[in-house]
Amino acid sequence: MQGVTGTGYLPPVSGTTSTSASGFATELSSAVDGLQQQQSISNDLAIKAVTGNLDDIHNATIASTRAQVTLELVAAVRNKGVDAFNEIMRMQS
Repeated sequence: MQGVTGTGYLPPVSGTTSTSASGFATELSSAVDGLQQQQSISNDLAIKAVTGNLDDIHNATIASTRAQVTLELVAAVRNKGVDAFNEIMRMQS
């Protein structure tokens, strides 16, 4: 897909396809690291907004929304992973 760009919520996925579990673990770890970074930025901007040191409240609002949406995305991926694991365990019994 040419011309498609990311939203900036999560780091971009590399062009190579990895079928190993370590590739998935690396991508998931990268997503969690990105989430922590966005939450840190959001917290810093929120503190600046409360103390009156923030020039543009829009940046704080956008950072907060990005952190929230990213958290929801990571939680949804985690929930799907747990559901898949439970389904595999159910099939084995």
